[in-house]
Amino acid sequence: MDTRPELTTEMFSGRRNFSDEVSRRIVQSEIEGGVHLGDLPQGAKLRVDTENRSYAVVIRDNATAYISGHPVFCPDPILVNIHGSSWGGSMLKTAYIGRGMHLEFHHPRYETITTSKILNVRSESAPS
Repeated sequence: MDTRPELTTEMFSGRRNFSDEVSRRIVQSEIEGGVHLGDLPQGAKLRVDTENRSYAVVIRDNATAYISGHPVFCPDPILVNIHGSSWGGSMLKTAYIGRGMHLEFHHPRYETITTSKILNVRSESAPS
């Protein structure tokens, strides 16, 4: 007996209030992978590699983190508010860092920073 759930087109249909392009990008972000910040414990360490930089991110809570890795904006860890990730436009997937997207965060001095495209996001263990 086949116990797999029956697949229907409704399972993959987008929201009626989103365009097909937006729905496609949302689904693609889940396929490519990423991190929902609310799922991480305080102190979790991430390495976020973009096309131009490699950032170290230490989660403080689900909206703030210490970030470093940019020679001008954050050469040393600085507390920022992570907005989420975008595709380079105005639509933001909040509290999420996703491959193929751009990390967006609020810097206390430079305000909104948007990174180049994220290539990889991985967890880093605390040093022994």
